[in-house]
This record gives sequence, C-alpha cells and structure tokens, in this order.
Amino acid sequence: MKGIVKIFPGVRALDGVDLEVLPGEVHCLLGQNGAGKSTLIKTLAGAHTPEEGTIEWQGKEVTLSSPVAAINTGIATMYQELDLIPGLSVAENIWLGHEPSTVGFSKRGSERSTAREMLKRLGHPEIPVNREVGRLSAAGQQIVSMARALSHDAKLIIMDEPSAVLDQDEVENLFRTIRDLSASGVAVVYISHRLEEIREIGDRITVIKDGRTVAVNLPAKTTPTDDVVRLMTGRSVEYAFPPRQTGTPLAERKELLRVEGLTRKGEFNNVSFSVRAGEIVGLAGLVGAGRSEILETIYGARAQDSGTVVFDGKTLRPGNVPAAVKLGMGLAPEERKSQALFLDHPVAHNISAATLKRYSKLGWLDRRRELKDAAEQSTALELRPAGPMRPVRNLSGGNQQKAVVGRWLLKGCRLLLLDEPTRGVDIGARAELYALVRRLADSGVGVLLVSSEVPEVLGLADRVLVIREGHIVREAPATELDEHKVLDLVMAGTLEGALK
Repeated sequence: MKGIVKIFPGVRALDGVDLEVLPGEVHCLLGQNGAGKSTLIKTLAGAHTPEEGTIEWQGKEVTLSSPVAAINTGIATMYQELDLIPGLSVAENIWLGHEPSTVGFSKRGSERSTAREMLKRLGHPEIPVNREVGRLSAAGQQIVSMARALSHDAKLIIMDEPSAVLDQDEVENLFRTIRDLSASGVAVVYISHRLEEIREIGDRITVIKDGRTVAVNLPAKTTPTDDVVRLMTGRSVEYAFPPRQTGTPLAERKELLRVEGLTRKGEFNNVSFSVRAGEIVGLAGLVGAGRSEILETIYGARAQDSGTVVFDGKTLRPGNVPAAVKLGMGLAPEERKSQALFLDHPVAHNISAATLKRYSKLGWLDRRRELKDAAEQSTALELRPAGPMRPVRNLSGGNQQKAVVGRWLLKGCRLLLLDEPTRGVDIGARAELYALVRRLADSGVGVLLVSSEVPEVLGLADRVLVIREGHIVREAPATELDEHKVLDLVMAGTLEGALK
C-alpha cells in the first residue's frame, strides 16, 4: 500500500499511509486508538475505497472495490468483533457465501469434510464441524474465523486484536497456529495493543500516528519498547502505575461491600471478600474462571444461588440491579460496545443514561442541563475529541471507556465495578485510565477490578484476589505478589509452588 489517503466528512482519516507485507511474515501494525489502523485494514479488506494511493498485490496494482474483491484476491480479515453467525454450525460458518455446490445444490458432505481438513491444518481437529459456533469458546470461534479465511485460499490474513478475549494458554495456541500459517507462506497483518505479544510473534512493525506512517519495517524483536511507544504517542509514556494512597490505612476505612458465600452453580462457589472506601481490589484469574460472573452477580445482573451481597450496610436482593444502582454501585462491563453504550447516540446521552431522573420534569427532559453536566464531566475526564454531541461510536476505545466511567461519576457512584477496563485501549490511553481509577480511589470511591493482564492487576490494585475455577485460592496485598506467583496460582491452584 503506497500513499493511501481516505477522507470522511470533516476528517482526513488516512493521510498518505504506506504498508509493505512479505509472504509468510507476521507484520505488526501499531498505533493508538484513532490513529487510522481500522480505516487502513478496512481499505485493504475492500470495505473502504481510498481517495488517493495505490495497492499492489504480488507486484501488480489492484483495485479492491469490495470485500468480495479482496477475498477473491486472497486477502481475508478477522475483525476484533468476529462476524460469525452463532446459530449456524462450524462448517456452515466456514463456507458461508461460497458453499460447495452442484447445479445449485449444496454439497453438505463435502462442506463438512473439507471443514475438518482446514481445522486439522490449523491444529484443532477436535472442534466438531456440526456444532453451533455460538456454543464454542472464544478461542474456538477464533479458529473457525481463521478456517473461514483459509477456505478462501487466503494468502494474507488480517487479524485485529485476536488475543483480546483469550487467556494465556489460548494465546499460546493462537501463536502456534500463526507460526504454522507463516511456515506455509501465508502472511499475517497482526494488530494488538499488547507490546509483549508483538515482541513474541512479530517479524516487522509499521507504526501509524494521526493517519500518517511514522515508521516502517522496524524489527519486532529488537526495537526498544520505549522507541515504539514514542513513535505511537509522540511522547514517552511512563510505565509506572500511579502511586498508592498513603493516608488513612485501608483497614481503618469504612467497609462499602461485603460478599459472603456467594455461589452460582457451574460458575463460582463460596466466594467471600470485602471492599473498603478508597480501596482498589483486583480479581486475577484466567478467562472462564468466574471473574466477570462474580462482578455481574454483585451488581445484580445475575442472581446468585446462595450467599449474600451487602452494600453500604444493606443486603441486596438477588438480581436487583436498580437497588444496587440506587445505593451507588456502577458497572463498566467487559463488552462496553454491546452492554454499556448506545453507539449511535451522542456522548452526552451516554453519560446521562443512569441519571435521567435528575433531568426529568413532568415527563420532559431538560436537555440544556443534561448537556451542560455531560460537557463538564467530559472535560473533567479529558475525553477526546471534545464535544458532548459527538456520536460515541466515533470515539476511540479509551474514550468510550471514559464515557462509561463518566456515567457513574455523574450518578455519584461510590463503588465502581470495572471489567477489563483497558481491553482494546492503546498504551497512552491506558496510562490516563490508570490515573483516573487511582484518582477515584483517592477520592473515596471503592473499585473492584477484573483484568486478564496480571501486571495491570498487580500495578493498580491495593489488594488482589486470585481466582481459579470459581474459587478464591489466594488473597493478599498486591505488594506481596508478583506475576509468577499469580500465574502459578491460576494455573495450578496450589500455594506451594507460588510462594516459594
């Protein structure tokens, strides 16, 4: 891709971007949210037509006028939010749109047998081709999406944040699959905000910033992390987490939340802990260990089978979200786009969503006051780009997360439940979110944090609960744990190896 320019109304999203990918390499595309990565890959995938620039494929200039044209060329795209159809089988998803057929009749047997061959090629023959895709794990769905790409005889696969919903074992399996693809000559464009992954799986790096290429073909394994961050952000980013509070000892502060014997059969069992005012408690564990389910049950989005949730001295009735919100509890869920945001509504409406009663009089909303309060909250959170009437869909991941947090701050939240708050968020925005969470805690807000990234839990939390298969196997101040101990605990579930 040479000199690619893409213009949307009022925005020059790409302003002369270059990208070169070699056969069989893993080429990492880096940049902050809003840098233009998504626009670039959608241009390569045929979803956008550039105003200027050229695309060459195997030495010849091509026009990718549609996704079908890109697929027919040999370019397949795995988007971060997979475009699989849950109710169809694995084989049906793999062949969707180009089913094997004879005189108009689908060849179901051929469809299933070739699907098995592709899954075997990817190292996952255990995935049943007749099973509904919606019943597979996130890792299984990723493999099906790769098999779909191979069914088109793709020579280049674009992977947008493929590890975002995977645990460590699943990421290792993903990398093994990518290496096998590379060995067979398939090239991969790999997008991730996790720089340690780039170092492990990548061959070369291209960095874009503000719609422009700022570095091309950097060696992925030897380029210093500080150099990559500086190229992405235009500045050095301090990796240290905000310092922990040194005022009143946590043990002397008011208890906001008390969870006793909380159980949901098949998800978690006999979970007990507390959160105090101004304390950040982190839940560490593998995907599927029950962390998100615990948060949602405390919030009332799920009803427990047994146990109690006591918030501010009041026992919450199971499955009663309004009661939790009324008392001052807020949840920023893992899937913010589908579970927390009204994407086509402006920032102001998203921030005020939990506080509409404040602006309502005789059934009418005071939009002027709503807009004023939302604008003040946006300014306080340094939400960018500014403008409370901007559709929240157009914000970067980090700023969308700020809008969710702003909703609960406007509500006067005293206990904030954060589930994967930095998923899909670039490194510069992460630092801002870390500082925001610490400021909230310093102001007396209790925070219960779930993250798949162990360094994030250890760096941000005051106290850590390590969860394995729905059980708390260790509770300790964050300063008494390290990444190796936590990983030993979540993998083995025993303390002996972890505490040596």
